Amino acid sequence: MTEPRVRRDPAFALLSLYETALPEVYGYLLSRCGDRTLAEELTSETFLGAVRACRKEDAPAVSTGWLIGVARHKLADHWRRREREERGLRLVHEEEDHTDPWDERLDALLAREVLASLGAHHQAALTLRYVDGLPVPEVAAHLERTVHATEALLVRARAAFRRAYQEKEGRDA
Repeated sequence: MTEPRVRRDPAFALLSLYETALPEVYGYLLSRCGDRTLAEELTSETFLGAVRACRKEDAPAVSTGWLIGVARHKLADHWRRREREERGLRLVHEEEDHTDPWDERLDALLAREVLASLGAHHQAALTLRYVDGLPVPEVAAHLERTVHATEALLVRARAAFRRAYQEKEGRDA
């Protein structure tokens, strides 16, 4: 009668290599990711993955080069996982900021229509200040007015624009 033999765990081959391979695997990962904590986590994952791989039927020969290959795959998996998370965060963030472009176009059309309905001096002041983005002193120079007169004109122009916009908006609603 034959006694069943206890099969030696193939992961013991990895254990004998651990002391020499650990600094090389860790150094490889640290040089690629630049973060000690991440390199330590990935080194741990590398050796755990190597133990699992060693216990399979068609296990590869255990060597430092093979462990570096496992580490490379673990690092690539980490970057892919991180990119997926960031992409998901970007999509969530974009959804929050999403506005209907049609509403913006309608607002712009309405604003242009209202601006066109104002007097020429109000149109010029508002266009130079808010469309062209000129500071008040430059608007004053273009309109050949004093700065104080231009500021007063802008106050009146904004009030006229606001009234016309609200009136037009109320009529179209």
